Amino acid sequence: MYLGLLVIVLLAACGPKKIDSLGDKQISVFDNEHLYFDAGAFDADLSAKETTCRIMDGRILMKKITLPTYLREVTASVKVTVASAGDRWDKSGSLFVIPQSSLVNFVTLDKEGELPEGDAAHEGLTGIVAGNDYEPVVELMRFMTPFGIGFYNDKMDLRQPVYIPHWEDKVVWEQDVTDRLSVLEGEVWIGVWIDAWTKEGYTVSVDITYDETDYLYAVKPRTKVKSILNTIPYFRGQKHVDLFARQDMELTASVPASAKNIRLNYITTGHGGHSGGDEFVKKRNIVKVNNEEVINFIPWRDDCASFRRFNPGSGVWLIEDTATYIDWNTWKYEEKVIEERLASSDLSRSNWCPGSDVTPLIVDVNLKAGENLFTFSIPEAQEIDGDKMNHWLVSAYLAWEE
Repeated sequence: MYLGLLVIVLLAACGPKKIDSLGDKQISVFDNEHLYFDAGAFDADLSAKETTCRIMDGRILMKKITLPTYLREVTASVKVTVASAGDRWDKSGSLFVIPQSSLVNFVTLDKEGELPEGDAAHEGLTGIVAGNDYEPVVELMRFMTPFGIGFYNDKMDLRQPVYIPHWEDKVVWEQDVTDRLSVLEGEVWIGVWIDAWTKEGYTVSVDITYDETDYLYAVKPRTKVKSILNTIPYFRGQKHVDLFARQDMELTASVPASAKNIRLNYITTGHGGHSGGDEFVKKRNIVKVNNEEVINFIPWRDDCASFRRFNPGSGVWLIEDTATYIDWNTWKYEEKVIEERLASSDLSRSNWCPGSDVTPLIVDVNLKAGENLFTFSIPEAQEIDGDKMNHWLVSAYLAWEE
């Protein structure tokens, strides 16, 4: 009996320690904020804490916010809600966080100055790769606004196809961001960008949800995130990147010897060029690490018609089609040439649809301690040509455990 009691005491003394609980949390970052473009209208006070600030003529909402630091295992997700406040067009959007280690960033440069200029190999493009005291922002979610959701619902009844019961009032996207927990702790700057060019713009809400495990002894893994590439033109001095049409993009990034289970996260969408451009033509994306191919795929969405209920303001054309149908009198199948409605939002695109989010492509990579070479290629990408604004929005980051 005494031996049994001794074993229990030893287990209690030497066993795993209970991890303090913070509990599940849902944090509102932006609540129905109006995001819109108005040149020269904003002079944000970026020293204010937990107050929404507007930069880049209003196309970016920023907020400094304090997020919980969990000790127990936890999962995290972000939710973005968007509705039109009068802008009827589909626009690129991005939710992001500024890495705390990036001393040069959108906040420190808000009043003046530009992001670090790239070297000649990157055609001098600013802010797309890491530089002195600078890291590109880490994308939390890529999304695409629909055509006029909410605002145009009661103005587009005649554009509503029979298979849509009603137009949606808003679009909501959710994505898991547990792999980016290390940049979502403590005091951080979170921003949301929409490539808006009207004073009407959009209403935007952003929430972060943390779900803590009930298991008392589950220690949260030590994770790290490193942003290595982001070609989105968030900030002044940046422009649409068509570099892939002329050359591969090469860069180096280092990882510590302690890094394990390293994953490369790749987010890509093609845009512009009208009907024959990068937005509407399939283009292969290739990524190599230390000259070894790790990604080779064609980013493409052919399910865009399923988003029709989010796109009341989409342009609509009539196209002729031969339809098979049941005749009401004979109850037999007949054929007839009809005019079918085709919406712009129905068309397949390069890894996105109006009203969709974009999920990262995640691959395991074997990296050596220290510097590693990354090569990003889109071999058939097209150059910008006048108003044919071919470009690719590409961001990539590494995530690992230590």
